[in-house]
Amino acid sequence: MGGQPTRRSVVAGLAAAAVAATIEPAVTSAAALSAKMPDPDLGRDVLIVDPSMPPAMLQQRLDAIFRSMERAHFSDARHAILFKPGRHQVDVNVGFFTQVAGLGLLPGDVAIHGHVHAEADWAKGMALVNFWRGLENLAVRPADGADRWAVSQAAPYRRVHLSGDLVLDDGGWSSGGFIADCRIDGVIRSGSQQQWFTRNSAMRGWQGSNWNMMFMGVEGAPATSFPEPPYTTIPSVSVMREKPFLHVDAQGHWQVFVPAVRREGRGTSWGDGKPRGTSIPLPRFFIARPGMPARQINAALARGRHLLLTPGIYRLDAPLKVDRANTVILGLGFATLVAEGGSKAIVVADVPGVSIAGLLIDAGPTLSPVLVEIGPRGSSRDHRANPTLLSDIFFRVGGATIGNAETCLEINSHHVIGDHLWIWRADHGDRASGRIHVGWDESVGNQGLVVNGDDVTMSALFVEHFRHYNTLWNGERGRTWFYQNELPYDPPSQAAYMAGTTRGWAAYKVADRVDDHQAVALGIYANFTAAPDIVVESAIEAPRKPGVRFTNVTTISLGGGKGTIAHLVNDAGTAARPGAIRQTLVSYPART
Repeated sequence: MGGQPTRRSVVAGLAAAAVAATIEPAVTSAAALSAKMPDPDLGRDVLIVDPSMPPAMLQQRLDAIFRSMERAHFSDARHAILFKPGRHQVDVNVGFFTQVAGLGLLPGDVAIHGHVHAEADWAKGMALVNFWRGLENLAVRPADGADRWAVSQAAPYRRVHLSGDLVLDDGGWSSGGFIADCRIDGVIRSGSQQQWFTRNSAMRGWQGSNWNMMFMGVEGAPATSFPEPPYTTIPSVSVMREKPFLHVDAQGHWQVFVPAVRREGRGTSWGDGKPRGTSIPLPRFFIARPGMPARQINAALARGRHLLLTPGIYRLDAPLKVDRANTVILGLGFATLVAEGGSKAIVVADVPGVSIAGLLIDAGPTLSPVLVEIGPRGSSRDHRANPTLLSDIFFRVGGATIGNAETCLEINSHHVIGDHLWIWRADHGDRASGRIHVGWDESVGNQGLVVNGDDVTMSALFVEHFRHYNTLWNGERGRTWFYQNELPYDPPSQAAYMAGTTRGWAAYKVADRVDDHQAVALGIYANFTAAPDIVVESAIEAPRKPGVRFTNVTTISLGGGKGTIAHLVNDAGTAARPGAIRQTLVSYPART
């Protein structure tokens, strides 16, 4: 099935025979019916694509969006491209801060005859900073039998049916990434990817590895072979709720589908053609636009409306408050909430069934104690039957602007599911414009994630560069499936980077009082560019108890050895250091 995709695909070059042979989308009449009903006003930065659009005109618009976003690493521009059900013969190159999504109930309802791809041409093939872009809920039928998704963090590939192979790099280094609820008919080739997490999917096969590849509930995944090659495979996912998504029904009504909780899931949620969940009519959502004050949005939430945030920047002088169970907050096009004046961005009461998805949360220049708070401290209710979901939520402290936050995400409620989070204190900024906004004392982020609630589950958790504990877990029965961390680049000295009398701060800390915790497939890396002689005593600190377990841990001293991680878990394992940069630990406590 294929070989490598071409770097750029041209719509005119798609073979008519290949198009004719491709499976028709499951829904063929929705586009014609939906034309009888007006589309919602989602703002100027949402392109709604109907199959009747002239292909050449559509291609021009898609190319213009990509050109404007190809290098827009720290831009305030945001875009969503939404394809209505039907066949679309286009080539979609996905740049920064761009979401591409189908509007069908099933991925096959929207069939793209061409490529939907992410490249790294702008960086000469280096996809290390190909962040903040996403593809979801459609079928891709490339005529040459392969597509490319060369990305790193915060670039979800969700609910896609690809007829062919998928390549995850573009020749240079890459540091992603995330696939979920997808069917890949061909082989996935990871290439230079340093780490990758794949969940609840199906594929013909996987080729490639570097440091930390995890598969969970994936049909066709390679068997566990950590540390060489570094594959970790778990047959099913104990509990998951997939990300909500927009869809247009056969009568042209716009709705948001909220998938049901799935337990011990394997393969896609839609493989039998009957996705389980609830559709909420779009009129029950408050459609927010950039510039709206927090009080206006909160008034709608208080009235029981759900919230759809259209693409753009929302500067909040007060947090968005969610007090009602089962509220859905869905962002389009990487809608970005900026916490200003020391405010929080989102506060959720201790209620069940809330879904928050598709958002970028930015710290403002005044220190915020917490950016997103799920449940107040002391939350105690049991939500196991209807857990809250955090899906494709990304945090940024610094980089674009000066940002300061004590903690990015604090989870106090029980039974919360986190599915693909990137919590990032910026290690670089916009050098082209002179806006760097990084540095040990300029953009302060002390903790990325703090979990106080019990029975919290995280899959695909990326937390990087924080000054103290990147992740601090105080709750019982926590579960982390795949963890990726870089310690901060910029501590000026060992003296500035001490946790009391301990050298350095652990990347992952489980509190001493915790009795039950499990984390699997963790990669923790040191790159102390400001002071390469810094030593971190332990990548992971945790109580020495039988119920606290870590499996398949990797530490690396990057840059040929800029810094030392003395131990992997507590005092176990050999130091990652200059001359011995990679170390692994299969099990802690050691199996007997």
